Amino acid sequence: MKKTKMINSELSYAISQMGHTDSLTIGDCGLPIPSETKRIDLALTHNVPTFIQTLDVILVELCVEEAIVASEIKEKNPEVYEAIKKRVSNLQEVSHEEFKVLTKNSKAVVRTGECSPYANIILKSGVVF
Repeated sequence: MKKTKMINSELSYAISQMGHTDSLTIGDCGLPIPSETKRIDLALTHNVPTFIQTLDVILVELCVEEAIVASEIKEKNPEVYEAIKKRVSNLQEVSHEEFKVLTKNSKAVVRTGECSPYANIILKSGVVF
């Protein structure tokens, strides 16, 4: 049995396959997911699970070197933005349009039930020593 919080086998497998600088996107329920990118759909209903709940569990499993958010989150969803800043230290910002393009490079996109705007993040994996 696993010792950490994550029990979703598909998500656990995706993280275990990631190498240095590979990326994983966590998205709200409205984020468009490119057809060529693996989708891990956790959404059950509105706000279940939330973006922050999902981020917290993934951060226990994944060593994160850098993260990317859409700059629009600061104005449109300051509560989630502040919660992200408390959890992730090296945070970069791009436009939402650029963010959507970058999701194509992710190993997978994790879809949450989050319904608040711009609650999306790209996590780049780091090296565990």
